[in-house]
Amino acid sequence: MTQDRGFRPRALGEIAIRCADMAAMVEFYETVIGLERLRGDHKSAITFFRIAEGFGGHTAVLALFHYEVSVKPGQHPTGFAPPVTGAASSLHHIALSLPFEEQEAVIRWYDHLGQPYWVEQFGWIGWRGVFTQDPEGNTVELVAYDASMLSDQA
Repeated sequence: MTQDRGFRPRALGEIAIRCADMAAMVEFYETVIGLERLRGDHKSAITFFRIAEGFGGHTAVLALFHYEVSVKPGQHPTGFAPPVTGAASSLHHIALSLPFEEQEAVIRWYDHLGQPYWVEQFGWIGWRGVFTQDPEGNTVELVAYDASMLSDQA
């Protein structure tokens, strides 16, 4: 039995990634992935990208924070060593949604750039993901739903 809490999250508001190489990360998310930069640049300590219009007027964003920056000391991690990324990180991956019809364009774009990627299907939920890695080794998935992919397979 589920207790009524009086609230239910409706959407993802923000993904924030601590980065060592801001220039490479800003370039990747703007040029390779195609997110619109809202604030900051490759020299900024914090850069924000629009993912999509979110829920209730809150724009869904990806935020890149240089690892030495703490917006609120004691509340946000900061450090003198670059963050652990890739397989040793607690971040498994981020997934950004797009229409199924655009996934072939993603594959062509990655091929054009020479950006390594792999494709996986998740029949149990009707998703196909095109995966790649950002310059710091974080896995980024561009995922789409297609009802024809639904199956009983995991």
